[in-house]
Amino acid sequence: LVPEGIEGQVPYKGPVATVIHQMVGGLRAAMGYTGNATVAEMRHGANFVKITGAGLKESHVHDVQITRESPNYRIG
Repeated sequence: LVPEGIEGQVPYKGPVATVIHQMVGGLRAAMGYTGNATVAEMRHGANFVKITGAGLKESHVHDVQITRESPNYRIG
């Protein structure tokens, strides 16, 4: 398997329900952007797009203390 993402820590942000609420909001937004009504549709209808270097930098994790970097997830 190929490792994905990073391993790190973030400062305490409150109850997990609040964090999950934010994640669900992000998922709903992504579903709206892509025109998918269900998560299953998103899984089967995903497309890859080419992005700029600036877009790549912005899409990486920020505001996280990285404790161990994955071999395929280097910034800069």
